[in-house]
Amino acid sequence: MKTLKILFGFFWTFLSIPTLSAQDFLVTNVHIITMNGEEMLENHALFVKNGKIDRIIPLTPQTPRMSHENLIDGQGAYIFPGLAEFHAHLPVAGDGSTQLQEESLWLYLANGVLRIRSMLGHPSHVELRERVRNGEIPGPRVFISGPSFNGNSVSSPEQASQMVREQKAACYDHLKIHPGVELDEMWAISKTAQEVQIPFGGHVPLAVGIENALASGFKSIEHMDGYMEGLLPDDLTIDPTTSGPFNLKLVGEVEMEKLPALIEETLKKGTYIAPTLTLFDRYFGYVPADEFRQAPEMKYLPGPLIQQWVNTKKQLERAGMLDREFVEPYLQFRNQLFMTLHQAGIPVLLASDSPQVFNVPGFSIHHEIELMSKAGMNNYEILKSGSVEPAKYMNTSAQWGMIKEGMEADFVMVKENPLENLETMQKPLGVSVAGKWISGEKLQSELERIAKNHERK
Repeated sequence: MKTLKILFGFFWTFLSIPTLSAQDFLVTNVHIITMNGEEMLENHALFVKNGKIDRIIPLTPQTPRMSHENLIDGQGAYIFPGLAEFHAHLPVAGDGSTQLQEESLWLYLANGVLRIRSMLGHPSHVELRERVRNGEIPGPRVFISGPSFNGNSVSSPEQASQMVREQKAACYDHLKIHPGVELDEMWAISKTAQEVQIPFGGHVPLAVGIENALASGFKSIEHMDGYMEGLLPDDLTIDPTTSGPFNLKLVGEVEMEKLPALIEETLKKGTYIAPTLTLFDRYFGYVPADEFRQAPEMKYLPGPLIQQWVNTKKQLERAGMLDREFVEPYLQFRNQLFMTLHQAGIPVLLASDSPQVFNVPGFSIHHEIELMSKAGMNNYEILKSGSVEPAKYMNTSAQWGMIKEGMEADFVMVKENPLENLETMQKPLGVSVAGKWISGEKLQSELERIAKNHERK
């Protein structure tokens, strides 16, 4: 055992720190954004033991110099809880290959994303989650939804109920709702999900509507879907073949006076929103596909996938669905809706929908953060949406989401204070995931390896 002598006020206190094992380390000379309220602990050290935050130690001029073989000198850097991307889509392992899955995990880590909620499940994801949990491969902690509930996969209330039970038995963490589910089927999903205790959320099917979605117990409304439709005139008939993606061409018909009642019901039910602002900026925005094709992070994904994204967006462009005259008012409305819901106290989940059209895993979360900031959300609340709120959502607030003694050692080190400069989070100096330190140099080398795997020839 090694003993460090630390001065607290006028009393000498002895703090015993055992010799660090391969999984134990000491981070010193850092400022800690705990996310336990808006406090920041300046000039502290943090000791990680057995995957947990064992000690948080204030450093004063009287504190003896701390040294250890597994010491990381932060040199005045900042530490905050790892980000959570709560609308992700893990690749499916194909032909026995897990390369894209494992590369995606590294892309998240390299961007400070240490937890993901994957929202379109596959049996291979269950295996991947266990490999990460067991430490076989490095990656963010993973929560997984089951395969989609939609108009093709659901045929009756009875079958929907059975599907819920099967997904619970298969150890999925969440249920994902897509368009096409009928109202009676939704009530069956809701009733069974509550019986077996598995949360559900997703898109709001037209036949269900936002009011019934909230009443049925949607824990999260993905993409803020359904709110705009709930604000349309009662006698308006929606024709999805002409109304555009997410009915964006109907934004001029919105009756905002209906929103307070929806907000009240959302708060009453404790429902979360996952805005995915960057999905609409990039996929359904008016910026041309060829411009996003050139984004630097595209080099980390296979060329055929990027081309598929280009083709998908260009198809909408050619159909006139993404003309600026239609899209710009819709994006303005979404920003207004987002901030109104947030300011009313509805909890927000940091979510970018990656990988989706031009949303590269990890990198897209920083685009999401930028758009949340531009919409008017302050830096602390943005960090909260990627830490405290996701932990609450999964009912695991005692385990992660903050930097506190006894919590899991999942945190990110950056050069500057993210409460003042959000861009600093794009370049981690290192991350601790499950109490294992990964240096910034290692993260960068993995990015270079992945880019080389997908060099355009």
